[in-house]
Amino acid sequence: MSSTVTQSQRLTGRAWAVLFVLCGAIFLEGIDVSMMGVALPSIRADLGLSTGELQWIVSAYALSYGGFVLLGGRAADLLGRRRMFVGWLVVFLLFSGLGGFATEGWVLILARFVTGVAAAFLTPAGLSIITTTYPEGPQRTKALLVYAGTAAGGFSLGMVTGGLLTAIDWRWVFFAPVLVSAVILAGALALIPRDTAAPTPRQGFDIPGALTLTGAMLLLVATVVRAPDVAAGQTAVTAAAGILLLLVFWSIERRTSAPLVRLGLLRNAALVRANTGAILLVGSFVGFQFVAVLYLQELRGWSELETGLALMVIGIDAILAPTLTPWLVNRFGNARVVFGGFLLAAIAYAAYLPLGADWTYLAMLPAFLLLGLAFALTYGPLTIAATERVAEDEQGLASGVLTTSFQFGSALGLAAVAAVLSGAGELTIDGFRTGLVVPLAAAVLGVLVAFPVRERLGAKG
Repeated sequence: MSSTVTQSQRLTGRAWAVLFVLCGAIFLEGIDVSMMGVALPSIRADLGLSTGELQWIVSAYALSYGGFVLLGGRAADLLGRRRMFVGWLVVFLLFSGLGGFATEGWVLILARFVTGVAAAFLTPAGLSIITTTYPEGPQRTKALLVYAGTAAGGFSLGMVTGGLLTAIDWRWVFFAPVLVSAVILAGALALIPRDTAAPTPRQGFDIPGALTLTGAMLLLVATVVRAPDVAAGQTAVTAAAGILLLLVFWSIERRTSAPLVRLGLLRNAALVRANTGAILLVGSFVGFQFVAVLYLQELRGWSELETGLALMVIGIDAILAPTLTPWLVNRFGNARVVFGGFLLAAIAYAAYLPLGADWTYLAMLPAFLLLGLAFALTYGPLTIAATERVAEDEQGLASGVLTTSFQFGSALGLAAVAAVLSGAGELTIDGFRTGLVVPLAAAVLGVLVAFPVRERLGAKG
């Protein structure tokens, strides 16, 4: 797909319409993830699931998403971005509906696994449509910041939406995405330009590389997701198997004439820094959200809806990302904005650290507001940095790498906090404070990673 939207500084009406469709898909993906956490208790009560089975409703999605997303990114480059976006949106729609009709736990888990696979192909295709359709510069920056703000807003608002839908029936957590997907699909078919004919690589698709990389990602994500619940020996074996497959993949890519991943891309220092920042940003946020939800619901006795409404203020990033962040990036540069965002995140987690058993909402509000602002300043600029100055035929791959970082960071942050809370024994104030050290430490590491150096985050290393 060529950069044909317009070369002017402003987005045209059609360009905004295309962006609206793509933002709808990433909003759907973000809201789908966070809605599920609110619905789990109702699902357990209705289907009679054990704790282990319940955990797999979340883990199956994370495993398939994290395992297939790099393959999805490369498939978008090789097989067509519009084709991948539309085709896998249909799969997402169908299996979300299957989850809503499920009467057995295994059907629900299967539906979540396939939905994760669909998201793994859908998300990098959508992001790479933006980076190849909008010309590099003010247009692409604006589009990416709106897109990233929508993704973050969907994730933040999903808990409120999940609480409202679960109050009706937990099955609407699955049926609502079906309705939204249908609207997005109609818009995609009408508005997204068709893929331009691209020659198929003469050497064909790198099947051995795809299989080994996907297997490695599945094992590594499984290691993180399952770490709090299995023996240390099993965790070590799974991690070692994943690393071994990565080494096999590296060996294949060095020798093949049509690699799935050009290894030189990973020598881009700015790209590596941006993806490291993405892992730390999302990992710290998901870990903090986990602690905050348990604190409010398990210790304070707040309802699911009250908890969702309390955290909704973090969704201020959906307003600030497309408005304040572009101005700051133009004024101070991408690297300084990311650095400032991580500083605010660290301050937000530190402000929540001394929480008490009887804290009022006003006492929590400053941390939530700071975190929403921090997310607005970091999520979009990191997305720009991870895809800027990457060749057009590798935009899907770069988008897949970034999505992998977000997913791996989410799994890592959740697993680390869960392990700390499990070690603390009971869900007490002291245990929650100990758990909050994890997101705070991750944010501090993010400050160090994002510290402006000679090259800016978006520059090619």
